[in-house]
Formats: sequence, C-alpha cells, structure tokens
Amino acid sequence: MSTQHNQRAISLHLASERPSSPEADPGAGTTPAAIIELEGVSVCLGGRTILQEVTFNIRPGEFIAVLGPNGAGKSTLLKVLLGLIKPSAGRVRIFGQAPRRGNQLIGYAPQHRTLEGALSLRARDLVGFGLDGHRWGPGWFISGRRRRQAIIEEALAEVDALELADMPVALLSGGEQQRLLIAQALLSQPRLLLLDEPLSNLDISHEQEIIALIARLCRARGMTVLLVSHDVNPLLPVIDRVLYLARGHAAIGRPEQVITSSTLSALYGAPVEVVEALGRLFVVGVDI
Repeated sequence: MSTQHNQRAISLHLASERPSSPEADPGAGTTPAAIIELEGVSVCLGGRTILQEVTFNIRPGEFIAVLGPNGAGKSTLLKVLLGLIKPSAGRVRIFGQAPRRGNQLIGYAPQHRTLEGALSLRARDLVGFGLDGHRWGPGWFISGRRRRQAIIEEALAEVDALELADMPVALLSGGEQQRLLIAQALLSQPRLLLLDEPLSNLDISHEQEIIALIARLCRARGMTVLLVSHDVNPLLPVIDRVLYLARGHAAIGRPEQVITSSTLSALYGAPVEVVEALGRLFVVGVDI
C-alpha cells in the first residue's frame, strides 16, 4: 500500500463527527444493518476524558483493526461494547440493543497473560473457564459433563489446538496460549469477536499464524471482528477497515484512507507523517 493511493480514496470523515455511510464501500450495493452503532459517545474515567463524542457504525462480517497510542481508549472501547463501562454521554447499540454483561453474541479475548506458574492447569481447563466464568470469559452455565467437554473440544479444534487439550498451559508457547484464549471466546458461538492485543509478545511466525486463524474464522463464520493492535502492517492483507483512536477522537475507513499524513495530523492535532518503507507503513512524529 502506498500513500499515492490517497488520491483515489474517497472523502474520509472523523468518526467522532459523523457516522459511516454506504458510500464508504463503493460497489458494495445495499449496506447491511450495522451490528455496532456508536453515536456521540463520550467516556470519562477518573476525571479524564478517554473518548469524546465518538460516532461510527460497523457492519456484519467486517474485520476491523483498532489502532492508536497507549491510553487512547482501545481497551476502554471494548469494555463499553461488553457492557462493563457505561458511557458518560451518547448512545451505544450492539445488535440493536444497549450493551449488557454476559451477552453470548459477543466473544471476548482479553490481553494475553503469560501463565508461567499454572503447571497444573491444562489447556482444556483454561478454555472451560469461559463456561464456568472463573477468572476468564463471561461465564454461562452448561449442564452435563459430556456436553461440556464436547463444546470445549469443538472450540479447541476450531483453533487447531485440539492436540494441546491435556497439556499444561504453562508449557505452551505464547501463540499456543493465544489460541486457547480465542477458543474460549468462541464457546458461545458469537457473532461478534473482540480481541484485545492478541498479537502482543508474539514472534513473527506465531503472529502470522494467529492472524490467519482469526481471518479464517471471520470469513467462515461471517463473524464481525474487532482486533486491537499497535501495528497495522501484518493485518493489512486481511482487514476491511481500521478504527484509529487518538486524543479521544476516532477515524474509521479503509487503511489507505485513514493511515495518511493528513488524516492522522487532523486526528492528533499535530503534524504527523506517514512513511512507506520496505513494504511497511510508519507513523512519524507521535507516540503510537
């Protein structure tokens, strides 16, 4: 992707100013109803404004990369969608309803924690916490041991980790542990998958494996994915749009629309330069 493509990009709105429209995807025909709708959403925590009058829509089946510097509100946004944080102002709708805790239509994988001391914890046990609500996952009750194990093994198989089922979690690589967190998020057969930095602390090989896995799940299930990341480059081949957060505001659109010097300068309120080198995009002039 090159910055020269920006000349062909349509006019991009700041998501905090106006909702996305069908014109954002030329040739797509009739646009499906949005499954995520934010209108004028603000979030204030501890006297600090994290999100300010943010407005955007996300459609079914989209793969969205959520980008921005530390403290920009990426994890906060996921918690708003999960019903864990209430906005200070504005309107949020998930599948046409207000967010609520324990929504089985939403799968969530939190930021990865290395489980070095959990020698007695097997992979199937970790995934099963999503059913029990113990430490990880939303928790929803399943009766019957055989049915429970079948659900867990189906999720493990879907992330290509069934052979890891009885292995101690502490002995698994970071990429293998991340597969388990994704399997846990899939237990309720969600239509929306929220992933908080699933690529952090992974080497290039495991990073590419996890990206390919998530992209396959998104397309095969027709599932909407919001993936928080600090680096868009490995995601460029598979994502549909990016949601970039900075200074409480947001911009949403295709990567070549959003990751530009002009758009990011407006978002940050300071000069920002987007440079392409060695097939990668680099944002210069700000902390990301």
